[in-house]
Amino acid sequence: MNLVFFLEEPSARALLEGLLPTLLPTSIDVRFVVFEGKQDLEKNLVRKLNGWLAPDSRFIVLRDQDGADCRVVKQKLTSLVGSSGREALVRVACRELESWVLGDMLALSDEFDEPKLRSNSTKAKFREPDDLGNPVQELQRLIPSYQKIDGARRMGKRLDPETNASTSFRVFCEGVRRLAYEG
Repeated sequence: MNLVFFLEEPSARALLEGLLPTLLPTSIDVRFVVFEGKQDLEKNLVRKLNGWLAPDSRFIVLRDQDGADCRVVKQKLTSLVGSSGREALVRVACRELESWVLGDMLALSDEFDEPKLRSNSTKAKFREPDDLGNPVQELQRLIPSYQKIDGARRMGKRLDPETNASTSFRVFCEGVRRLAYEG
């Protein structure tokens, strides 16, 4: 089986390349279609889905919520998928992929050798990282050297859906596992 991920940006691919081996059996082939932002994803998603010829493929669409209503974002993406005649798991990272990183302060502390960050795991502000207004800015405040792609690559292999405080991360992981093990 192939799992094909349609992603809005390269940092999502970097994170998933580390994360997916911990979620999926080795028998599953993973492919990534990376777009140049959310507008590019929405503009070209139907064409990419229609043009996909590999048999036994299942699709996952992942996009950041950013400042939009996540229900509206998900409905729009679901509608686009439906107009292609295909089925796909649609997930929205609330607010941004970086919320997923902030959902595991202990892993972040360890990966970036910043022991002082460990205490943030108990602070109210970080208990619901999906509610943070600007997760990228928050990460850069905590770790000034943090870069989106490098940080995503480093953190992908460390994030644990069992302990991560980000609800959207846990829902994403649960959906991917379910899709992978259905067939």
